[in-house]
Amino acid sequence: MSIRPTASARRITAVCLAALLGPLVLTACSGGSPAEKADGKAAAGAVKAEGQPATVAVTPSGTGVRAGAPVKVTASGGTLTSVTVTDGKGAALSGALSAGNTVWTSERPAAPGATYRVSAKTRGTGGAEGTKEASFSTADAGKVNTVVLAPVGKTIGIAHPVSIAFTKPVKNKAEVEKALKVTTDNNTEGSWGWVKDFHGKDRIDWRPRNYWKPGTKVTLDARLNGVDSGPSGGFLVKDYRLSFTIGRAQEVKVDLDRKQLAFQRDGKTVRTIPVSGGDPDHGDKASWRGIQVLMSKEGTVRMRSQSVGLGDAYDKMVGYSMRLTWSGAYAHAAPWNSAYFGKANKSSGCIGMSTANAQSFYRDIQVGDPFTVTGKDTKGLPPQGNGFSNWNLSWEEWQQRSALN
Repeated sequence: MSIRPTASARRITAVCLAALLGPLVLTACSGGSPAEKADGKAAAGAVKAEGQPATVAVTPSGTGVRAGAPVKVTASGGTLTSVTVTDGKGAALSGALSAGNTVWTSERPAAPGATYRVSAKTRGTGGAEGTKEASFSTADAGKVNTVVLAPVGKTIGIAHPVSIAFTKPVKNKAEVEKALKVTTDNNTEGSWGWVKDFHGKDRIDWRPRNYWKPGTKVTLDARLNGVDSGPSGGFLVKDYRLSFTIGRAQEVKVDLDRKQLAFQRDGKTVRTIPVSGGDPDHGDKASWRGIQVLMSKEGTVRMRSQSVGLGDAYDKMVGYSMRLTWSGAYAHAAPWNSAYFGKANKSSGCIGMSTANAQSFYRDIQVGDPFTVTGKDTKGLPPQGNGFSNWNLSWEEWQQRSALN
């Protein structure tokens, strides 16, 4: 038989269900729907992803600032992703980022009298990207230093250094030296060394450890624009480039005891010439000894004794003149001294020979070929800077003349 609940029982059941369902409905209303919760999380994520861009500082800054310092771009609150710096002519100033990509520093200093534009791209917190644009200008140089380069010519002998003489004093030798680079096609070992030129100018030479190998291709890149040489010299405002190739392996051996000159090629003597060197009985008229590099082939030169402190001893037009020092030592034709060739040293300090021998010797010799002079009748080594007397120092002594050692 079936039992039906009474009316009072049904009322009790309905009340109980309402009591159970009521709290579920309230809880759902107070917590929001699942969709609403998802939207809230997305909005919070969007705020976080937007993040903050990095801030950027550029030095130097302003107008008419002093040149000579590298350009620095620094990011705070993020990193640098790229930096471009160009001058008023559109040329780029190269540089490098630090390990943490927060600082970019130019490889070269800001040059005088230039305007630079900086564009830096950054990544900040939350991946936020930004771009910083800035510009600054440098003051004019005021004092300007310039240079004289050697060698001159495309094919050079095995002993000629790369040489840079400055027209004004150089106090900041290390900074200048850092801007200089010599490259060769066979990785020739060499070193810069500073000397005081015969004329009183500061000079820096790059000498190989040993004589150049024939055929070596040599390039000098002097990236000096913007380098401050010091208070008395001022700024260098140009870059310089020099290229040459090493010619035949030629050497000259001058034995003043025997009064003979031996011209060698590839280590073999190809001819011997009787000569007369400087007279040892007259003090300064004696010849220099040691290694002297042929500086220039000057043809016919007027030689006057007054110019080298020898009074009125001579005033001659001298043919086939080959300069060995700034102080006036030459190899040349000396027909007036023919009685002494191969017999006695009776010149005023030069290496004299007959006109016929001088003519053919002049034809075959190269600027940069070394002359090694020996003999008891010599007066000593030419001072550093009097010509290219670099080779009279040991390799270790030469290296110590670098401002970076």
